[in-house]
Amino acid sequence: MKSSGPQEGEVQAVDVLIVGSGLAGLSAALQLAPRHRVAVLTKESLGDGASAQAQGGIAAVLAESDSFDAHLQDTLVAGAGLSDPEATRFIVEGAPRCISWLESLGVPFTREGAALHLTREGGHSARRIVHATDATGAAVQQALVAQLRMTPGVQVFEQHMLLDLLTVPGGNGQRRCVGLRALDVATGIRRCFQASHTVLATGGAGQVYRHTTNPKAATGDGIAAATRAGCRVANMEFIQFHPTSLHHPQANSFLISEAVRGEGGLLRLPAQAGGERFMPAHDARAELAPRDIVSRAIDLEMKRHGLDCVELDISHLPPGQILAHFPNIHARCLALGLDITRTPIPVVPAAHYTCGGVRTDLHGRTDVAGLYAIGETACTGLHGANRLASNSLLECVVLAHAAAQDITRSSPIPGWEPELAVNDHVRGGDSAAVDWALLRRSLQAAMWEDVGIVRTTAGLARAAQRLAGLRRTLAQPEVDSTAHREAAELRNLVEVASLIVSAAQSRRESRGGHFNSDYAGAMLAA
Repeated sequence: MKSSGPQEGEVQAVDVLIVGSGLAGLSAALQLAPRHRVAVLTKESLGDGASAQAQGGIAAVLAESDSFDAHLQDTLVAGAGLSDPEATRFIVEGAPRCISWLESLGVPFTREGAALHLTREGGHSARRIVHATDATGAAVQQALVAQLRMTPGVQVFEQHMLLDLLTVPGGNGQRRCVGLRALDVATGIRRCFQASHTVLATGGAGQVYRHTTNPKAATGDGIAAATRAGCRVANMEFIQFHPTSLHHPQANSFLISEAVRGEGGLLRLPAQAGGERFMPAHDARAELAPRDIVSRAIDLEMKRHGLDCVELDISHLPPGQILAHFPNIHARCLALGLDITRTPIPVVPAAHYTCGGVRTDLHGRTDVAGLYAIGETACTGLHGANRLASNSLLECVVLAHAAAQDITRSSPIPGWEPELAVNDHVRGGDSAAVDWALLRRSLQAAMWEDVGIVRTTAGLARAAQRLAGLRRTLAQPEVDSTAHREAAELRNLVEVASLIVSAAQSRRESRGGHFNSDYAGAMLAA
């Protein structure tokens, strides 16, 4: 299954290229492999990425007391009026089939007797979160990777980073994607891959921020490449900040699942600030309010009291219940000297999810023929201005299946252009002297300070100026921004950060995940 990639002068030709090996990419690969030659490219190792880190679960209407209409309404409310009702219904109604499909692959969802155990998270009016204790993403990812390893017809190219999509003129003035150019991180060779259909499943862009729950690979590669190829994006200003990442010097923004609040966890000020519970003063739903509201409340309380963090307390629950529901969170915290059965968890908000992305229809199709986008890379209209908890993994599976069905129905696209098929070694030059890590930190600082949880018009203008300076650096003739992973990632981060800032400047209101204090009076939130 694993391949070292095309050699110098060769072009790898397959039916379908899938870029990304998270839940969306692997689901699409498994759906397509029986009938197509499939290649999966992943920047790191198979199974790495944000999907494996997801703790909470997958939202699905399975209880008799629940309904599709209720799930749809909860999603529309959380999306602050910008979720697309048609897309939301399509995805919500596809949830039970997707849960059954994942179970058929051996995903060990937590059960309560004969039935699946359903938990509740913020913004949901019912218990509808299917989960595997508090490590759902890891359980799902492991099952899909195991299935993929047993599936013939799939080649996996690890340590291959998407650089650019290759397009040619198509019909009706539309460009047509015929493959892509990728960087083999291990060898420094830039390689070409040919395909009739290309699927972008590269995840989000959390690494544009200094504090994020996203893995280091989440640099918006698919969004940036699609934009350069001529695709439209939507809703890029709506960055969801997760309210509760673990605040500890060794935690690396470890996520404390929303399910902790769903099971009764309370947000409090630290003892030195009085120790009071504060969410009821901010929203009637208290700890179960949508994430944008909880994040802003924490941000406000931290600034008001001069705090580095607040506390999430679940120690009032029986220890056995905590250990049963949150074994991984308990183990991670305990390794850092925190026993969550006895003491509160120090938490801070962190950039978590890119609600916008490449505009697609409900088959995953983009503006470029033969090019699809699914998962966090895409914007179907489901999330609107703020993602409802546990709708993301659901969207990954539903749209992966929809895209695979559309590809299977489509005819192969002929017309590979040989002149595009050039494999070359990275050349040396002045770009090697650029301090890419320093530039990346500068970008992340600008975004965190001026395009974070609370924004201002002046701050957005300041961020735009700083990004323009980074663009000038990358545009210098002697700088090769595809020379190695760090350079290519910075190019994509600047591209995506610029899209976020531009969209934020255009929105003259506060809504969902975009809060501009200059327009606080025009706030539209869940």
